[in-house]
Amino acid sequence: MKFLPLILRNLARNKLRTALTGGAIGLAVLLVCFFLTMPAGIDVFLSQIASNVRISVHHKGGLVYQMPFAYVNKIRAVPGVVGADGVTWFGGAFEEEGHVTFPSFAIEPEHVAAVWPDYRIDQIALERFRSHRDGAIVGRQTMEKYGWRVGQEVTLRSTVWPVALTFRIVGEIPNARAPLFWFQREYLAQAMRARGVSLDIVGIVWVRVADPALVDGVMARFDAMFRNSAAETSAETEKSFFTSFFGSLQGFVTIILLVTGLVALCVLCIAANTASMAVRERAREIAILRAIGFGRRLIFTTLVAESTILATLAGGSGALLTYAFTAAVKTTTGGWNTELGPLSGFLVSPGIVAQGVGLAVVVGLVAGIAPAYGAARKPVATTLREIF
Repeated sequence: MKFLPLILRNLARNKLRTALTGGAIGLAVLLVCFFLTMPAGIDVFLSQIASNVRISVHHKGGLVYQMPFAYVNKIRAVPGVVGADGVTWFGGAFEEEGHVTFPSFAIEPEHVAAVWPDYRIDQIALERFRSHRDGAIVGRQTMEKYGWRVGQEVTLRSTVWPVALTFRIVGEIPNARAPLFWFQREYLAQAMRARGVSLDIVGIVWVRVADPALVDGVMARFDAMFRNSAAETSAETEKSFFTSFFGSLQGFVTIILLVTGLVALCVLCIAANTASMAVRERAREIAILRAIGFGRRLIFTTLVAESTILATLAGGSGALLTYAFTAAVKTTTGGWNTELGPLSGFLVSPGIVAQGVGLAVVVGLVAGIAPAYGAARKPVATTLREIF
């Protein structure tokens, strides 16, 4: 006797219930696969936006504290340093007063090419940036968000400094995920001098070194230079800096993983309930099979197989659908989507698909074992008395 057709016919007895159960399992596995992409996705996102030869030097007490601007030239003199640029937070608000929607910084334009060569900013744009006092270089993400174009003038009202400055966009950072707004530090310094304030501080000094092997030694040298000073520093790699900056994401990932566990538990309960109902409805049939010679082991195996096949097919479909969806998003957006932001990097890998299918198999096995064991072990006479 062929048992696979028998198992499939039993699954097709109540098509609606089988479809609903399979849909619930498939949707749950789909969500689990999405959630499992987040830890690796965040790591990939940080690796993509960070350079392995760029260092952030900031006040040891945190980003809210400033350092003397004189630190910048001292840092440039350290052996192994290719370039250094001091940046100062401007906190410019564009549309809504007091509401900052993109990061804006005052920087030294002549050092941009040395510190951020990987940004591939057009040399003509950099030359215009150096020659125009009110010039600004803007990331493509912000340019597209507000419909700005090169040559346009925009006014930002600072939420930190008592000024509102008008800038002329002279170039862009050709990266779809770049929200930055850079302008000349001297422009802000002149505006503050007009108000009797000297701009002699800097928030962060971004440094690029010649070789990744020099990074650790150069960072130690920076911290040693300013140890026991009024403004001690903390140097860290760019990836470490952004990891700390997006530290809240780590707690978010932990919550997501807990939700993933709860989803897996819910789908297990759904599958177990379905398996129990199927066994109860077929108690008479199972008793007759036992009476005509079908063994307990065979009955147990066929019942567990039903649950496992249903969960595996449904879970596999959900996992493959997730993989296809994320692959399509990557293909159509080129790996980045402004609306999705960092979520664009959360791609379902074949490994995650395998984990999703494995979860479905485990759910099917665990959900089917208890009701199948009870049905197989129950005496035939007891079952028939209950029925008749």
